[in-house]
Order: sequence, then C-alpha cells, then structure tokens
Amino acid sequence: MQKSYATDLLRIHGLRSLSPGPRLIVLGAVHGNETCGTRAIERVLQEFDAGSLRVARGSVTFVPVTNPLAYQRGQRMGERNLNRNLSPSAQPVDNEDRIANVLCPLLAEHDVLLDLHSFHSPGEPFAMIGPPDNTGTLEPFAHAAAETALALRLGPRRIVEGWLETYADGVKNRLQRTEGHPSERTQLLNTDSRYGVGTTEYMRSRGGYAITLECGQHVDPMAPEVAYRAIRHTLAHLALVDELAPAARDDFELLCLTEVTDRHHPRDRFVREWASYQGLTAGETIGERADGTLLRAPADGFIVFPNPNALPGNEWFYFARRSARRLDAGGAAR
Repeated sequence: MQKSYATDLLRIHGLRSLSPGPRLIVLGAVHGNETCGTRAIERVLQEFDAGSLRVARGSVTFVPVTNPLAYQRGQRMGERNLNRNLSPSAQPVDNEDRIANVLCPLLAEHDVLLDLHSFHSPGEPFAMIGPPDNTGTLEPFAHAAAETALALRLGPRRIVEGWLETYADGVKNRLQRTEGHPSERTQLLNTDSRYGVGTTEYMRSRGGYAITLECGQHVDPMAPEVAYRAIRHTLAHLALVDELAPAARDDFELLCLTEVTDRHHPRDRFVREWASYQGLTAGETIGERADGTLLRAPADGFIVFPNPNALPGNEWFYFARRSARRLDAGGAAR
C-alpha cells in the first residue's frame, strides 16, 4: 500500500554515525509521477529500521518525496518544474519556490547527491553526470573524478554528460531567433541559462558532486529495483556501510548532449514516434516544421528526450553523440 505524504511539509530521514565520513543525500519524486526512487528509499529505510543495514561512518539523508504536491496529484509538477531554476527565493510565489527554500540549504549541508528519476518513453536506465573539472563561469567544478567513479558503480551502463552547456546554447539560439519579435518572445518560458539548474547543478554550485539516475520508464516494474541497487551501491562505494564496494563497469557507453531543438509552432511534428536514445544516422529526417522545413540529424548520433507535446518556444528534442571523454573509475570518494 502506498504511503501518504502531506503536501505542506518535507519528510526527511537522517542517519548520522558517530564516526566521520561522507555526507550523502538521496532524493525521490522530485517529479511527482516518478516514484521509483520513493519506493526504493522506503525499502532501504525499512532495512535500516530492521537493523539489517547500518551506517558505520558519515551520514545519509533520505527525502522519499521531494515534491509532495506533485506526488499527491500523480503528475510531474505541482505548479512548475522543481528541477529547473532551483535556488532559494526571498519572496516565494509558488509551491516549488517554497520547497526550494527548504531543499537548497539541505543540499548544501551534504557532499554527495543521488537524485532518482524515471522517464516517459521506453528505454534503458542511464546516469547523468556533470562537466570535467573546470574554472569556467557556467558550471565550475572540482570533483569530476569522484563523480564519475560513482556513476560507473551505480549499475546502468549508459552515462550522459553535457546537460547545462547544451541548455545554455539552446537559450542563446532561442533569444537570437526571437530578436525583434517581442510577441513571440513572450511565449518563451526558458530564456535564462539558470533555468537549466536543477538539483545536481545546484549541488555542484555548493561544492559537492551529484548524479541524476534515470531508472527506467515510469511504469517499468524494474525501475524501483534499479533505484534500490543504486542506493545500496552508493552506500557501499562511499564506505558509509560495511559492505563490499561494487566494481566499476568497464562496458559503459558515454554520450554527450550537443544540441537542443525547440518547437516553434503547434504544427511542428515528428516524422515518426521516437524513443529517447534511439540511434540516428547523419542526414536522417527527424521532424518537419509547420512551413515544411525538414529537420535532419547533423551527424550520426542519438535523439534524446523527444517530446511531441512540447509547447512552442520550448525544448522539442535533444541530440547526442558519443563522447571522447575518459572517465576515471578510481576517483576517490569524498
């Protein structure tokens, strides 16, 4: 039987060892219809309560339902997308602003975030990681080795990078396209690269590292198991529990998001039904604009997050290629 979660508070479960160690936080249901993380967290909490699992050092915090209003409604959002433009607000105006004012300080208290999600279309689970170490202005980062080492031990073989940089490029293209067209620009919800900041990006901005794990399709009965295994592997890898640390996968597939294409008109359409990470060949037709312009794959690669119901002015689909980045399987846990 599914537990009830009040919509006006966050239920936060914390376990603190008396011995020092990393500080981990695990989130479920940042999007209310993505419940695999909730089920997995509830299962792990039962194991801690029963004494079959014990925190030996450091601490772990679990938030089974991060957006209770969306969860109660069984939908992605309460009033807006919690996983966009995530930051504290001096004057909160909606449900997600109020959650952010509790969630952001909570994230900042931790070293590592595992954020558990699922997706709409069929497909295999994948992990999303941040950038290599850098001192740039968009997403400066200093823990890439530790982050990728964890990603290689969560279970799924597919790993994806490039989110925030690709999102920021999409914002630039969106604004250039609507230059001089104020009536069209008013339809755009996403005109600031900061709108691409969600839980993992905020965590990195506060000095930690973070992984979004997409555990499978929303209704896939195996998705909660993928989430559960990822939690257990994370606890062992970080040595929060006295269990054998998992080995890193050596058969992983690393992809990089490189482009995002917006939907411009309600009559823009895909030429077929696409699944996320479905392969594309260079020049293959993906969609057709309302004016008849055909959109083709710029190279061999993959279509990602295709949304046939995207609102005009917002992301329609992403394009990814295989990445040449080398991942460090031996990065030290923080």
